[in-house]
Amino acid sequence: MKKLMEKQKDSLLVLTISFTLISLFPKGSIAADRITATQSMNDSQTLVSSGQKFELGFFSAGGSGDLYLGIWYKNIPKKTIVWVANRESPLQNSSGFLTFNYDGNLVLLNRSRSIVWSSNISQAARSPVVQLLDSGNLVLKDMGDDYSENYLWQSFDHPYDTLLPTMKLGWNLTSELNQYLRSWKSSDDPSPGDYTYSVDPRGLPQLVLRQGSKKLFRSGPWYGEQFSGDQILVANTVFKPIFVSNSEEVYYIYETIDNITSRFVLGQSGLVQHFSWNGKDSSWNLLFTVQEDRCDNYGYCGSYGSCNVNNTLYCECLRGFKPKSPQDWKLLDWLDGCVRNDPRICRNGEGFIKLTGLKLPDASQFSVNVSMSIKDCEAECLENCSCMAYAKLDISGSGNGCVTWFGDLLDIREVANYGQDLYVRVAASELEASADRSKKQRRIIIAVTVSVASAVIILASISWFIIWKMRRNKSSRPDNQANISGVERESDDLELPLFDMATIESATNNFSAANKIGAGGFGPVYKGELLSGQEIAVKRLAENSGQGLQEFKNEVILISQLQHRNLVKLLGCCIQREERMLIYEYMPNRSLDSLIFDEARCRSLNWQKRLDIVIGIARGLLYLHRDSRLRVIHRDLKVSNILLDSEMNPKISDFGMARIFDGNQTESKTKRVVGTYGYMSPEYAIDGLFSFKSDVFSFGVILLEMLSGKKNRLFFHPDHKLNLLGHAWKLWQEGNALDLMDVLLENQFPASEAQRYIQVGLLCVQQRPEERPTMPSVLLMLDSESVLLAQPGRPGFYAERCLPETYPSLNDRMNSSSNEITDTLLEGR
Repeated sequence: MKKLMEKQKDSLLVLTISFTLISLFPKGSIAADRITATQSMNDSQTLVSSGQKFELGFFSAGGSGDLYLGIWYKNIPKKTIVWVANRESPLQNSSGFLTFNYDGNLVLLNRSRSIVWSSNISQAARSPVVQLLDSGNLVLKDMGDDYSENYLWQSFDHPYDTLLPTMKLGWNLTSELNQYLRSWKSSDDPSPGDYTYSVDPRGLPQLVLRQGSKKLFRSGPWYGEQFSGDQILVANTVFKPIFVSNSEEVYYIYETIDNITSRFVLGQSGLVQHFSWNGKDSSWNLLFTVQEDRCDNYGYCGSYGSCNVNNTLYCECLRGFKPKSPQDWKLLDWLDGCVRNDPRICRNGEGFIKLTGLKLPDASQFSVNVSMSIKDCEAECLENCSCMAYAKLDISGSGNGCVTWFGDLLDIREVANYGQDLYVRVAASELEASADRSKKQRRIIIAVTVSVASAVIILASISWFIIWKMRRNKSSRPDNQANISGVERESDDLELPLFDMATIESATNNFSAANKIGAGGFGPVYKGELLSGQEIAVKRLAENSGQGLQEFKNEVILISQLQHRNLVKLLGCCIQREERMLIYEYMPNRSLDSLIFDEARCRSLNWQKRLDIVIGIARGLLYLHRDSRLRVIHRDLKVSNILLDSEMNPKISDFGMARIFDGNQTESKTKRVVGTYGYMSPEYAIDGLFSFKSDVFSFGVILLEMLSGKKNRLFFHPDHKLNLLGHAWKLWQEGNALDLMDVLLENQFPASEAQRYIQVGLLCVQQRPEERPTMPSVLLMLDSESVLLAQPGRPGFYAERCLPETYPSLNDRMNSSSNEITDTLLEGR
């Protein structure tokens, strides 16, 4: 007891001396990147890492005056916080300082010398020192011991909302330390929010996003190279993902390529986003959002249901299963999932059917064996009547390993290129049906193969001769001239300057990663600067792009003949060998989606700016539909195709899918539906019918997204299963339309004006195209308060459990349509 009292006296003496010495320190940064046992840091000083990359100091959030101890990037103009020490205990109306107490713990003290935050290490440090590393990690260690395994404490073990390169997300199985991300409560309140992002604590090697205890998203299990259900978290030109699983720890980290400054952030709305710093523009580029589409919503298709965003109807049952509630499925309500066609299990003759290209499922119970072969896995699963499925799970890359699931299989989706094989238990009758289908398929394949082989032999010589002839013609002409013929260049149509490849390579620094400002289904976009000093944006079409020669020519010809302040200006093109590039005027504020859906940048969009952007888009669309010399339907209008110039003027871009209508033409039909789900009108997505009213529907979606700050395709509400359009209409029906408005716009808008804009948005997204207004009417309704507005009807793709009997279901309309969509593309740019 006496020794304890002496220690406490010593501690009080140390803190008193430290507090006294604080007043002697000059303001500004401490000279070094560390604090020793004889030093302290007050709230006017900072600690800077040796390479000037990160800074530790005190900051205030919002206008409360509360102080927090945190870490941010040193040389990035806008303070970007990556770690907070006392997020639950701010210094309220008080100064503070950072020092050591008697047992070597790092402590944060307030003005009254009370401990607000502590590192809470149990092992006493002989000669403690705290150092801020260039990785952003704040480490507590014994002086002279730089071995990372001997760190007594480190901030990387206690992440908050930001994951930095080499920071672990996972579990230390020895110390039971859980390293996970937790969102801020709000943009100006770093206290713990509702969302967490972590490695599955049950042992399945996957990442899980939760709101409280409710799962919102999971990546699918790691299988040696990447996660089975995530096409985003894969090795690319910016970072390399790494997953480690052994007897001591299970964790996920990522390493950057070429020292690119990047970070993952769990935002206040539950979105996990990856940003990289663009030094030229002094801004954070949003590279991607981990939750890519609606199929990433946990359990979206219910048990034994599989989700595919490339299908018009997202959900379908696994082979051998049928909808549990067929009526609900007709109404696009898939949450009840599927049941077996033959419910009898644990009978003779049953086995497994192989399903390919899937995100491996989730279940209430599962078992992982890292050394078992797939054959032994099948035998073990077959012997256990509770085992519903099995799959290979090669976590370590050794070639072995499997996982077995018990109970209903949840959260399955089709994953192009990266999916895995899943073996699902079915009755003997289903195995026989599957075998019959396989025999028929084999017979068809043999017949087709013989026919094709004969045709190939006949055509091989002709094909070789044509290719030889084309190459000979190319070699005898200049590059540009040879390739212009590939797009059937017509001098009357194509009135644009041609840029040579050398000019574009020089302008974009050889298409360097630092110049890359975006990417999409048609290829990357680079920022460049011509020798004249003019800034340009270069859209470089990827070889595997869905945009072919005809679409390229279509975009070049269309946009070269359209001139309006709300349409992007095309400066020229480059066509050389296999390269096809479009050169646009550079838009400093990038695309609208990088602003409205970015939790930091969206704060700059006040009410008036949003109105100006909406009106500008409407005017650009009106020009396309009525006022230009060509009557044009865009067909792919969305927020990512709205660019913003330096003065925040919106400009419609990307005309590769646009169509020209003749003078009296109002509607057309296609079997090749292209566009982006969430913005396509129902009649276009389902029947291939498009008209000017299709663009009106897309405009309505954009308008509602601008008002709410929410993305239609990723919208989630805990009380119902509606998308953003359905949610807006539900609020309108209940008389609570203003509840749709973005919380960041609070007290900024007149209620009547906001209500009118919501009403116009709902009128634009109505199910039937004939009920939607034309763009001239839309612009009039937005501009004039005296125009009497109609009451909006049910929006397109509205899904709820009960529809009026007189209203035809989506499934009925699909069955009655004479059109068969043979090629459905999801094209995100």
